[in-house]
Amino acid sequence: MCRNLLEAGHSVKAYDVSSAAVEAMVQYGASVADSVATAVDEADFVVTMLPSGKHVLDVYFGSDGAAGKAPAGAVFIDCSTISVDESRDAIVRASLLGFDMLDAPVSGGVGAADAGTLTFMVGGERRAFAMAEPILKIMGKKIVHAGGAGNGQAAKIANNMLLGISMIGTCEAFNLAQKLGLNAQTFFEISSTASGQCWAMTSYCPAPGPVPAAPSNRDYQPGFAVAMMLKDLKLATGAAALAGAETPLGHLAESIYAKLDDDGHSGLDFSAVMKRIQGEL
Repeated sequence: MCRNLLEAGHSVKAYDVSSAAVEAMVQYGASVADSVATAVDEADFVVTMLPSGKHVLDVYFGSDGAAGKAPAGAVFIDCSTISVDESRDAIVRASLLGFDMLDAPVSGGVGAADAGTLTFMVGGERRAFAMAEPILKIMGKKIVHAGGAGNGQAAKIANNMLLGISMIGTCEAFNLAQKLGLNAQTFFEISSTASGQCWAMTSYCPAPGPVPAAPSNRDYQPGFAVAMMLKDLKLATGAAALAGAETPLGHLAESIYAKLDDDGHSGLDFSAVMKRIQGEL
């Protein structure tokens, strides 16, 4: 995402707790910031991608946070995947301090981030969305204003719950087909153009062979790790409980990924559930 902004001609100050991540961007023209405060002190836009809600709140509203150091008029774009309530809280707090803020989680994984073809699901005021959209279009192919504050997160966690469920179903289907005598390529050729077709099959096939770029062809190295899928499924089931929404398959998917995580496979790609279903993990 940072590289695509730089290659589009924007000046970017990069900050991360990982110095290696920052140094990797220097070769593309980024300048190095040694803190959040120095990263944002002249920023028109502040773009963040962070592991959890507590990190988002600290980066924006902590003692050295962006909301206390960014210039007036800066637009905050948080691309983290966090809870809807945490996101809405952050946006309200930013507004009280005079800043426009959007929740803008992404879908598409590492490949889409690299290619600048991410999907952004954006929550917040339409005026702020209009200001941020040109920046988002550099990093993504599809930019959707999902509505008010937190609605980007609502879309993201519902989408990723569906992805987790469909990945497990896709793995079960490939395993069944193989047990019944169909090889993976033959089943892929049939189902990928039939009613069973889904993104988990055609873009991220969990069976080695049919989709060369899929993690299944590099021993399930991520990609999108089990730990990250589990995080999103927990966010989805937590939100469902608060909203009174029935998500029995979401709960089941969470339990399957939680077992993989508990068994020490958190760093594998989430499509490695294929190996669990085959009895190899």
